[in-house]
Amino acid sequence: MSVSNGREVVTTDAKGRYELSVDENTNVFVTQPAGYQVPVDEDNIAQFSYVHLPTGSPDLKYGGIEPTGELPDAVNFPMARSQQTKVPQQNCIIGGDVQTYTRQEVEYARTGAFTDLAQRDDYAGCGALFLGDIVGDDLSLYDQTRGLTSMVNGPVRMLPGNHDLDYDASSEHRFDTYRSQFGADYYSYDVGNMHVVALDSVQYAAGADYYGGLGEDQLEWLRQDIATVPKQKTVVLAAHIPLVDYVDQAESTHQVQETKEVHEIVAGHEAIALGGHSHITAGAISGDWYSGRLGEAGVPTALQRDGARPGVLTLQSRPDGRSERFTVTGGDESTQMNVGVNTPRYREWFEAHREADGGAPELAEPNRVSSEDLAEGTYLTANVFAGSTGSGVTIAVDGGEAKEATRTQPMTGEARRVGALWSDPVAVQEQLVHGGSVADSSMHLWRLQLPTDLAAGEHTAEVTSTDRYGNTSTETIDFTVTD
Repeated sequence: MSVSNGREVVTTDAKGRYELSVDENTNVFVTQPAGYQVPVDEDNIAQFSYVHLPTGSPDLKYGGIEPTGELPDAVNFPMARSQQTKVPQQNCIIGGDVQTYTRQEVEYARTGAFTDLAQRDDYAGCGALFLGDIVGDDLSLYDQTRGLTSMVNGPVRMLPGNHDLDYDASSEHRFDTYRSQFGADYYSYDVGNMHVVALDSVQYAAGADYYGGLGEDQLEWLRQDIATVPKQKTVVLAAHIPLVDYVDQAESTHQVQETKEVHEIVAGHEAIALGGHSHITAGAISGDWYSGRLGEAGVPTALQRDGARPGVLTLQSRPDGRSERFTVTGGDESTQMNVGVNTPRYREWFEAHREADGGAPELAEPNRVSSEDLAEGTYLTANVFAGSTGSGVTIAVDGGEAKEATRTQPMTGEARRVGALWSDPVAVQEQLVHGGSVADSSMHLWRLQLPTDLAAGEHTAEVTSTDRYGNTSTETIDFTVTD
């Protein structure tokens, strides 16, 4: 099996022995092979790394790492054989941005997504991977975060985000407090037919702004790590700041600088990339930072700025391929999209209250459409939370022929389309009235223009989304056309 010091990767001999050089600030970590499982601690945090920092961290606000002392003669990584990590059928929980700023928000996370995970038992082998921003700058909340991970029914692994930084540290110590709690800040592990690579994509030096990047050592480690991976395995690249960020596409800070090099390294493998940071689609636990009104379960609605609801992504690996599904917090898997009506009346209301910041009056009868609205352009919209390239939406009005809806953002290199015409009316009406970011753009929103001669009266539309794997989900919407 493979062991690394964060730059070099070596393979153990038949007795598990290895040799690696270390300096005065080194993470040594093992890549868990499929068919084995590393231990977890009392809070389910996977134990796969050793942090060597003989004199400890410099004086940091949140403590950092206590002195580790002299390097031991051997650093061993115990493992147990595991059928759960060997089988090709795997479910992996991917959660982004728990990002709790207060103890109250910790309780929102507990009542919401972590209670949902505690009720599931389908991911014991792969476990859960959280994509950074574990807390919101207050690193003293890590202890309470560990109370959340103890609820998870499988091993838990973390990644650091920009809100997990020791802001008073130099670059080499920027994640010392994180490492004291969760171990190495980048690493890899195997489950089933997948090789999961957890990247530290946040670069920072005290007094400067953070930016997306990997650095020379991590990039060299990635080259050596991927060189050990058989071609038939799927490579899963997970990071906080994503390789490419749709919503912040104009800002280089929010992309990984070495994305081209990463593509070259994984060439020849089936590979997918997952990211947090921008709170869109891939399951931000905090959604839109716990904003909006409290729902029935006492958890904020927190609709994200792409219109999606908070939740987690389940990455599914099977002998015949891979897929993913999205589960909204407090819901079941039947809830996969918002379905709404985008009328000229809605768009006028949007423009009038765009800056309301939660103080807008409700739009009366949002599903009422006048003949003038039809003449000026009215659309049925479907925001498919996990929609992507390869997904499609059809809409059948009043039992008629199902027609293909158009993706508002083709994702062929065009600039982001922003504004009332490209927005999710269901999410926006919640956000402008009750607070939160505004879903004025989405990469997974489809729409179909209603006929201008649609008869007055009550109408029903059946909306069906089909993902790239052929899985379908259906919602219906009732609307009224008036003279």
